[in-house]
Amino acid sequence: MSLFRCPICSAPLTRGERTYTCPNGHSYDISKEGYVHLLPPNQMHSKAPGDDKAMVAARNRFLSAGYYQPLRTALEELALRYAPSPCAVVDSGCGEGYYTAGIAQALREAGRSPAVAGIDISKFALRWAAKRDRETEFAVGSAYRLPVPDGCAHLLVNCFSPLAAEEFHRVLKPGGVFLYVVPAPEHLWELKEVLYDTPYPNPDETIPYEGFQILEVVPVETMLHIENPEDLQALFQMTPYCWKTPKAGVERLRALSQLEVRAGFRIHVFRRDMA
Repeated sequence: MSLFRCPICSAPLTRGERTYTCPNGHSYDISKEGYVHLLPPNQMHSKAPGDDKAMVAARNRFLSAGYYQPLRTALEELALRYAPSPCAVVDSGCGEGYYTAGIAQALREAGRSPAVAGIDISKFALRWAAKRDRETEFAVGSAYRLPVPDGCAHLLVNCFSPLAAEEFHRVLKPGGVFLYVVPAPEHLWELKEVLYDTPYPNPDETIPYEGFQILEVVPVETMLHIENPEDLQALFQMTPYCWKTPKAGVERLRALSQLEVRAGFRIHVFRRDMA
């Protein structure tokens, strides 16, 4: 059974060997990697929206090296705390599927029988995600029009991706839980000190969203010892700093062979209201 619905008529999709189909005759091919494209052309603002191939490759290299394992572990623990058995999980802005795969594996090993769907606007990211976890469904789609039914998910995850509170409220079951990951105030501070003359901290705030109750805020803090210059460049390339760093900062980073940098995250745990 698929968690996806048709982006044209909203009817349920059935997964076949090579295609997803709906009762109204709409059909969507499954790529050779295993993901499906469910973003209609009128919702695409470019031929290849989302993160490009180079940024995706850099992030996949860095995450696969395990630097952000503490965050992944914390998300797995929260999923086990809040997801029932069986459960449906939607990861909005799943990227390369690093966190999606960890959550799905933890729930499977705990016998929760999860149905898991990862959605991202970048096809380049989903090529990695679909190969990382063959049991999870992955689709190209927008966070603001997720291709899943109303009230289908017990758990929704969003890591550093666009927050579409109204859409997330639609997708979650009443009482369902939303895990929202944002950078802590001094996340990657030492990297910022290399890149910028006057770095500034990230905001540290918990914003209330209509229809949601905040349950807890879980901090995750760790120090990264990056001793491989290629990993250091991968970290830079996977962040927004890659697009807005002055040339002098880029040159200072290239001159480094290693860096000790703090990684800090806040996981905001929301529960959808019962109404």
